[in-house]
Amino acid sequence: MTGTDDKPKGGLRDAIRQRTVTTEVTEEVPRPLRLATAYAWRFLVLAAAIGVAIWLVIQLKLLVIPLLVAILVSALLWPSFSFLVRHRMPRWLAIVICVIGTIAVVTGLLWAAVRQITLEFPAVRERTVGTVGDLRRYLIDGPLHLTAEQIDATITQGFDMLEQQAQLLWSGALAIGSTVGHVATGILLALFILITILADGAGIWRWTVRLFPRRARASVDGAGRAGWRTVINYARTQLLVASIDALGIGLGAFLLGVPLAVPIGVLVFLGAFVPFVGAILTGAVAVFLALVYNGPWIALWMLVIVLGVQQVEGHLLQPLLMGSAVKVHPLAVVLVVAGGAMVGGIAGAVFAVPLAAFVNVVWLHLARRNGDPDLTPSPDQLIWTTVPRTRKKHA
Repeated sequence: MTGTDDKPKGGLRDAIRQRTVTTEVTEEVPRPLRLATAYAWRFLVLAAAIGVAIWLVIQLKLLVIPLLVAILVSALLWPSFSFLVRHRMPRWLAIVICVIGTIAVVTGLLWAAVRQITLEFPAVRERTVGTVGDLRRYLIDGPLHLTAEQIDATITQGFDMLEQQAQLLWSGALAIGSTVGHVATGILLALFILITILADGAGIWRWTVRLFPRRARASVDGAGRAGWRTVINYARTQLLVASIDALGIGLGAFLLGVPLAVPIGVLVFLGAFVPFVGAILTGAVAVFLALVYNGPWIALWMLVIVLGVQQVEGHLLQPLLMGSAVKVHPLAVVLVVAGGAMVGGIAGAVFAVPLAAFVNVVWLHLARRNGDPDLTPSPDQLIWTTVPRTRKKHA
């Protein structure tokens, strides 16, 4: 009995001794180093989780990209859709009007751009070849006295550099689908998801919330509502900014007599959905066309118009409209766009800002124990809010 009684005492004695040694070692480690170590291993776990999530997104890109496209388009269409339903229009008819109307607008813009390209491309190509030839003769016979070999070598280096820089963006474009079949499947999938969200967004969100533990459902619901309001504000604001950029640069090109003014406007409109970067790159196309077709003076005025539009966007539209809608600092927007382009190419640059805005608002909402009343959206801004259905009159 004595030996049996000594074992627990000995085990307890060893445990106390081990705990004492551990406490002494811990006390010898400086507190700043302990805090840094605690933050470091948590950061490593978080980075590993984010890396796994990014890897899964890349592997499922043919599913994720149509899903993100559908969510962004549904955020853009939701205010109009809810307005139609609130005014006693049947839900199915509101869906048809919103979806068909969006397809008609996009198709009309593309048709106008393709038509003008088809009509003016031969003249633009002829003028471009002549301008390049004149520039080449000036470089050879002018004060620089360059040789043909030097010019060809410089042009080759320039094309190689552009190809290297554009390779990542093209890989992002191909992420949508490397074949026509992939692209068609992605478009159909995005359209199906869009119609489903508009038809039963409330049911989808309720099902999503039920996946979380019961005690966390209220917080998840509030954070999701706040994040969705931010996505809606981003979509509407970015549409306004893109329209102003396209109208300003396209109208400027038309008034200056620059060819392909409509395709330039469409290109600027699409490029403006990449904040700060897209409109600048697409505006450079207008300046280049003005230079090779209209000469240096018209190109200079075109450059003034592009820079003027960018100043309006950067100092007025982005801080006042986008800043309040996205709730992300402009520096963070630039870094997020650059990081998204590095990871996912064109698709990553387009979806980086709304995703960052959503994560930022959700994080801030969850960080507050009771939530922030300012982040609670109105019912007509929520996709998961049940839109009042038309009541049938009983006889």
